[in-house]
Amino acid sequence: MGQFILLPVIFFGLIILISSFFIVKQQSAAIVERFGRFKTIAQSGLRMKIPLVDRVAGRLSLKIQQLDVIIETKTLDDVFVRLKVSVQYRVIVDKVYDAFYKLDYPHEQITSYVFDVVRAEVPKMKLDDVFVKKDDIAIAVKAELNDAMSDYGFDIIKTLVTDIDPDSQVKAAMNRINASEREKIAAQYEGDAARILIVEKAKAEAESKRLQGQGIADQRREIARGLEESVEVLNKVGINSQEASALIVVTQHYDTLQSIGEHVNSNLILLPNSPQAGSDMLNNMVASFTASNQIGEAMKQAKNKKKEE
Repeated sequence: MGQFILLPVIFFGLIILISSFFIVKQQSAAIVERFGRFKTIAQSGLRMKIPLVDRVAGRLSLKIQQLDVIIETKTLDDVFVRLKVSVQYRVIVDKVYDAFYKLDYPHEQITSYVFDVVRAEVPKMKLDDVFVKKDDIAIAVKAELNDAMSDYGFDIIKTLVTDIDPDSQVKAAMNRINASEREKIAAQYEGDAARILIVEKAKAEAESKRLQGQGIADQRREIARGLEESVEVLNKVGINSQEASALIVVTQHYDTLQSIGEHVNSNLILLPNSPQAGSDMLNNMVASFTASNQIGEAMKQAKNKKKEE
């Protein structure tokens, strides 16, 4: 009979002994209460409490945690935009008591502060500035949260604006603006390239004309030198300058006719084509030169006479 009474006592004693120990995981803390009143904060490891007197009221993670908050607000240029703000925070080791007892729902508290700051900052900016100054928004949120949550035992590690999502029609309009801007730049580059080609082509043509003119001048200079030498040779054999010039003209006339006959598809046209016409052309040239010289001499004499008067 005594054995039947002893077994329940032993079993109850084992349960009491086992319930006296509890384990706290690494990077976490346990809140121990005695008769509903705070007793101590148990750190990681195997811990002991008085059964039926002490109890583990709760556990807090000391790791860095992240809370993602989605906020919809309006910008200065009346565009509604959705922002995703990621808040990275952790419980301060020395303020586990405050973190556990002062706030029932820390996530809701942090979310409220994020909403308040974002809806105070974003309406001051245009949509383009929201994209450019998203780091400024994150800094403002972090500063506000640190001031508010440090008293409750939470340390705000970092805040990030991880997503900015305007209305789909606004995004389509922004894409069209960007595409138009890029097309404008492309057109400017194409225009500059075309202008450069035109300028370079004009320079090349000018250089070609210059070289062509220089070549023609050199050719005529050599022709004149050849004629001069021909006249000198003919003078040495007793032919005067006028007769030599006529002979050279007639010779060139027949050389030209021969050249036309050798080339079937020649575009050269010689008018007139008789030897008498060539002689007449030479006489006309000599007469023109003579008349020009006489006019020049007369003008020179008139100037000298005027000076003497």
